[in-house]
Amino acid sequence: MTSTRFGVGVIGTGMAAKPHALALKSLEDRVTVRGVYSRTEEKRAAFCAEYGFAEAESIDALADDPEVKAVIVITPPNQRTELVERFATAGKHILMEKPVERTSEAARAIVQTCETAGVELGIVFQHRFRQASQVLAKLVASGDLGAIGLARANVPWWRDQSYYDEPGRGTYARDGGGVLISQAIHTLDLMLSIAGPVSDVQAVAGTTPFHRMEAEDFVAGGMRFESGAMGSVMATVAAFPGEAESITLDCEKGSAHLRSGTLTVQWRDGRAETFGESAGGTGGGADPMAFPFDWHRDLILDFADAVEAGRAPSVTGREALKVHDLIDALVTSSREGRAITIRNGD
Repeated sequence: MTSTRFGVGVIGTGMAAKPHALALKSLEDRVTVRGVYSRTEEKRAAFCAEYGFAEAESIDALADDPEVKAVIVITPPNQRTELVERFATAGKHILMEKPVERTSEAARAIVQTCETAGVELGIVFQHRFRQASQVLAKLVASGDLGAIGLARANVPWWRDQSYYDEPGRGTYARDGGGVLISQAIHTLDLMLSIAGPVSDVQAVAGTTPFHRMEAEDFVAGGMRFESGAMGSVMATVAAFPGEAESITLDCEKGSAHLRSGTLTVQWRDGRAETFGESAGGTGGGADPMAFPFDWHRDLILDFADAVEAGRAPSVTGREALKVHDLIDALVTSSREGRAITIRNGD
């Protein structure tokens, strides 16, 4: 790690910007915020006043600042393509909120833009940075748990109708879909990063009577992994009052249950172990931002270290395409009423 402070710009001051701001404040000895831009001047000023950041008058001001090494993009997904093209062309590395874009095709175009420009593209999948998640990843990668036979992902979250009353939320035009691409994407990405790619899915998706929205608020499906393991997924924002998301892996030598920030391993020889601790909030209830900022802090630090070391960050844009393909397959399976084979090539 270098002692030089890493200069960043921030684009977007909406709901998802809070954990980024708190993380950046905690990293002030390592990262410096050169400027924050939002199209709404009043919101931008209030955000900067609250967190003590400098305002940026324009996108170009950040793109042309030689001290800005990277930008953190926290806008809705329908505002990504032009921003990525501008900053990539300017040689700025990009750390971007999920999803990459609204469709897999648009997401691939963004990844290609960054690769062509020679800049790193990192995606904010902060659940990978929970201590318990990292312990589980190591247990699987090392072979300590043995081969995975069954993987189960469960996201029983809740959003009140007022959440979807915001213009554009839960629409294909702004968000690219509903519960899968906006909420469950974190759990699905974490599952894929640990259990490996999915080869086939069959699913049902729809909107419950609890919400007035264009896209789905419920999906359930079966999965077959390339490893031969079987799996299931259930994701919803219609489960009042909302519970923590979980991933359960049933393996040869034991079963691992990751619930929010706590991992419980039941070994087949009778041992039981617990790792991590309760996250104190997961964002699964009425307050979407009720979770710690520590995971964002560690992710931002990893990205800054990666850029300065000349390596790829832990979660790259190309890696994120895997979860986009899985989401597409689940939605397509429900719409067409058949099993879908996922092509996991680039």
